[in-house]
Amino acid sequence: MAGELALSRRRGASRASYEVLSEADLEEEAQREPAEPSLRGCLRKVRCSASTAKSLLFRFLPFLRWLPRYPVKDWLLGDIISGFSVGIMHLPQGLAYALLAGLPPVTGLYSSFYPVFLYFFFGTSRHNSVGPFAIISVMIGSVTESLVPSEDFLEPVNGTNVTIVNEARRDAARVELVATLTILVGIFQVALGLLQFGFVVTYLSDPLVRGYTTAASVHVLISQLKYVFGISLGEHSGPLSLFMTFIEICQNLPKTNVGTLVTAIIAMVAIFIVKELNHKFSAKLPMPIPIELITIIVSTGISYGANLNAKFGVSVVGDIPSGLKPPMAPNINYFGQVAGNAFAIAVVGYAICISLGKIFALKHGYKVDSNQELIALGFSNFLGGFFQCFAISCSMSRSLVQESTGGNSQVAGVVASLVILVTILKIGELFRDLPKAILAAIIIVNLKGMFKQFTDFRTLWKSNRVDLMVWIVTFVATLLLNLDIGLGASVAFALLTIIFQTQLPHYSILGHISDTDIYRDVAEYKKAQEVPGVKIFRSSSTIYFANAELYTEALKKKSGINVDKLIEKKKKALKKLKKRQKQAEKEKAKRQKAAANECNGPGIAVIELSQEAAESNAPTEPTLHSLGLPVPNFHTVILDFSPVNFVDTVSIKILKNIFRDFRDIEVDVLLAGCPASVIAQLERGNFFSQTITKHHFFASVHDAVVHATGQREEALVCSSTKM
Repeated sequence: MAGELALSRRRGASRASYEVLSEADLEEEAQREPAEPSLRGCLRKVRCSASTAKSLLFRFLPFLRWLPRYPVKDWLLGDIISGFSVGIMHLPQGLAYALLAGLPPVTGLYSSFYPVFLYFFFGTSRHNSVGPFAIISVMIGSVTESLVPSEDFLEPVNGTNVTIVNEARRDAARVELVATLTILVGIFQVALGLLQFGFVVTYLSDPLVRGYTTAASVHVLISQLKYVFGISLGEHSGPLSLFMTFIEICQNLPKTNVGTLVTAIIAMVAIFIVKELNHKFSAKLPMPIPIELITIIVSTGISYGANLNAKFGVSVVGDIPSGLKPPMAPNINYFGQVAGNAFAIAVVGYAICISLGKIFALKHGYKVDSNQELIALGFSNFLGGFFQCFAISCSMSRSLVQESTGGNSQVAGVVASLVILVTILKIGELFRDLPKAILAAIIIVNLKGMFKQFTDFRTLWKSNRVDLMVWIVTFVATLLLNLDIGLGASVAFALLTIIFQTQLPHYSILGHISDTDIYRDVAEYKKAQEVPGVKIFRSSSTIYFANAELYTEALKKKSGINVDKLIEKKKKALKKLKKRQKQAEKEKAKRQKAAANECNGPGIAVIELSQEAAESNAPTEPTLHSLGLPVPNFHTVILDFSPVNFVDTVSIKILKNIFRDFRDIEVDVLLAGCPASVIAQLERGNFFSQTITKHHFFASVHDAVVHATGQREEALVCSSTKM
């Protein structure tokens, strides 16, 4: 008794009584009001006014907010130096990633100019360097190779049986396709941003993104080997295309162009060594050595002077037209064919961009608006698509250079775009003799950071095996099924792991830790003792259709009795009791009839019959004890609903069954810690009735325990008084 009374006191409190309120009492005391429908609340918030219009304008064009307060003296010099450094990186990477996307090199320069310049107006991240990115480029390359293959542009040479690819026609068709794809990517991103769907990236977990980008890096590497070895390959698309390409490369190794291979190896070694030196002496260097630009300039000079293309068959970039092209309209006939690819590129590009943005924002103490970043990327892609750009994202290497060289704002991006503009207008045409092997070398060396993600194996093996499984499945699926289908399969598998984890949560019986109002798992805490007569059950997951039956089974198992078997025995015992009662009634009727015949006076017989009928109609509710069945060693079950954040129709039905089943074995059911939103869902699901009321709901487990033990004490006192 003393132990039960101790439950009614919180630690450090006096022995004064502790008032317990059920949910019904709490609603009456706190005067709960019904929640306003979300649509009506949204309409009430959206009102047309000058302040609202100004707020929307500042939200969609963030530069209007920060540019007037731009600290020129403190930031301008750093932004100029940083922008120049990043612009120098944009030049070789733009050319290389255009090659990776299967497009003419000038589109890489356009994609490094227009989107970078547009991001200044819409972006909220100060350090993200947007522009061409290897993973996005290889995703675009898979689209161009599948929908506009080179085989469609074969033409005979001077009426002979020899055919060659008309690269001019092929490139024009691919530019039209990719421009349309980029516009559609922008439409998806802007639409998702306006609908506040920035959270969609949460479905791409970190292990999924890292596994996907690692597999995409393998795709990039394999796609560049043909330029490293100087061999010609057929174009493969769809599932297993990676392996078919690799097999074809191995078959064509005897045809390797030695001059191309030597050029690529020398470039890769030089770029790798200087990049390592840049990293090692980053604190001492005012800016990283632009080894990629130096390599392009030197190799172009050597190629031009030694005439590598004519003498050694080294493939070169070719003509790079100078000047800007007029805008071109998209070919809407492609929309249906590239919609799935466009959505995948939109989501992956945004996921990479927002991940980098949040890293830098946390480091430098400012906030990045995830939905506005989606809109910024969308407008950059949408408008850039009209000017022959391909879809862009953010680059970790360029962003790190922008940060380390003193970049403080989006002004650095404008400076970088001006560097590219000068290149497009005046310098680009000088790189016509640039070997493609050099661009392949730049791409391959820049994959080093991606391949470091293989170390995730060891980390995830120690920390979370489920995340490791997601990483492996994503990696394998992306290799086997290609980038678009692989992403869909990976997301589906990641969601399945969440469902499986909610289907197999941790179920526990809670015990009371003395002199506190805290309850913990009795299997994990030695000092947690079960409250006499009370079973406190908790699931680590919410309850919904996929795990509702498992929840019921675990509850009945943890209770220590076979509830279903006991209910079945009770039904059989009640059936036998009714049968005995009917037999007794028949015998009684016979005795009454015989007594009536033998009776001397009819009045006496009627009185006796009426007395016996009254006794037989007296209500007697049979109990487990009276039926000779075992009685549970607890009188109350408390369900801890604090982890539950929603219920559906299946879980509501299951809860009703739990109340019914335990009521049949004379056990009360109480719910504790149920959120108000869940109670509202229970109301809408017609859960409450005359037998299940809000008096069964309590704010905490401790309140429910105090109520259960106190109610039991009152029942015992009443029964002893009657005796």
